[in-house]
Amino acid sequence: MSSDAPQRSAYEIRSGLDHPVIDADGHTTEFVPALAEYLREVGIGTDFNQLFREVLGAVSDWYDFTPEERVAKHLMKPPWWTRPMRNTDDRAAASFPRYLRSRMDELGCDVSVVYPSTGLGFLQLPSDELRRGGCRALNRYHRDAFEGCTDRLIPVAAVPANTPQEALEELDYAVLELGFKAVLIPSYIPRLPADLEDTGADTRRWAFWLDTYGLDSPYDYDPLWQRALELGVSLGTHTQGNGWGSRRSPSNWVHNHIGHFAASGEALCKSLFLGGVTKRFPDLRIALLEGGVGWACSLYGDLVGHFEKRNLRAVKENLDPALLDQSAFQKRAREYGPVGPATREKIEGAMLTTPGQQDHRPKDDELDEFAALGIESAEEIKDLFVPNFFFGCEADDPMNAVAFIDGLWPFEAKLSAMYGSDIGHFDVPDMRRVLEEACEHLDRGTMKPDDFRAFVYGNAARFYTDTNPRFFEGTVIEAEARAEQATRDEAR
Repeated sequence: MSSDAPQRSAYEIRSGLDHPVIDADGHTTEFVPALAEYLREVGIGTDFNQLFREVLGAVSDWYDFTPEERVAKHLMKPPWWTRPMRNTDDRAAASFPRYLRSRMDELGCDVSVVYPSTGLGFLQLPSDELRRGGCRALNRYHRDAFEGCTDRLIPVAAVPANTPQEALEELDYAVLELGFKAVLIPSYIPRLPADLEDTGADTRRWAFWLDTYGLDSPYDYDPLWQRALELGVSLGTHTQGNGWGSRRSPSNWVHNHIGHFAASGEALCKSLFLGGVTKRFPDLRIALLEGGVGWACSLYGDLVGHFEKRNLRAVKENLDPALLDQSAFQKRAREYGPVGPATREKIEGAMLTTPGQQDHRPKDDELDEFAALGIESAEEIKDLFVPNFFFGCEADDPMNAVAFIDGLWPFEAKLSAMYGSDIGHFDVPDMRRVLEEACEHLDRGTMKPDDFRAFVYGNAARFYTDTNPRFFEGTVIEAEARAEQATRDEAR
């Protein structure tokens, strides 16, 4: 935020808007003494400390080694000091939903959808017992912690998904038994190659691959997408991406943290799209949170560009090595090719393009990498991408406006960027300033009023009501959300 920006209270900003503000990604920091009781109820009480060591996974031993040993083993520096502590009221609001609800007008927010914090790590615990038990305990805790607050705060259930069956059982439990309207699944499942499953922790640290449900998964997750639609659930995701790829610095967590949610979001988004999930389930809605929308705009443009150059017809007409006129190419090689070792005798009769292309031809059914989409034109990508994916953006992200720029993205697309406060985490030292930061785009003219409305209200409302028209019933914006939905229905 610029230092010379006029200071307006969030309450004043909200009072000047003619539409609600939905925080699509708030966070609560679990109050551990209370959560511990729920963990004991599901049988994890005696292993409570072990549970939180497991949450940190392979990075938990970083502090056990000297700096030299960390470098030698290339241990990733884990997250540290990730909660703001200076403002006691904010710390308390992040921990106690009833107190957060009492401050919602002060924060300029009508309704906030609130995700776990520490509990996010429960979703990927390697132990089936700890993972499923931990998530059930976490969800029971949040159901009770948010009681009496759901007119303004909507808690999110954590649903593990190591297998489709696990996901189905825990989704039903969270929605049908506990009454959650919003749920979170992991962005990916880290898996070991089959021949390494019996190896130790050091191998697990490095050898995993990312199962992102769509392409190349060993499981069929279509029953999960179908069940989510039947239950009226739009799925949220945000799983850490530090610890894999280039984010493994042993000395600098900022290096590991920057862009990590974008990386995991892109991996999931590409997999679901190219795996044909949005083709088979056009009504499915997925939110990829905390990574912003810049990566999504780039991905959308790249998908269009790759289809235009690598669709099945283009591959056959332009790229097949068999298309090369060897005789004409040899003639050019004799006339203009390099001198020296490449003598005319070596040129005659040689395979003159990249070695091995003819020997390693894909099979016919491998040539079309867009086959799962069943499309004939690049323009069809828009309708299989834009309605299905929503992108959580933190208020201070300067890239938020790129989703709304007229004419910038192929086929006049505008991606569904959603305002997320991320309250409770280190990047929000003062909860009262978040909406002010979001308004900077409006103040500078990089977002038009209609775009800003979509950013802080309309897109989030659509994300939830597309799958559950009654999602906002019982909240303070029930009437506005119903009118918003009716307007969309008339426009169709």
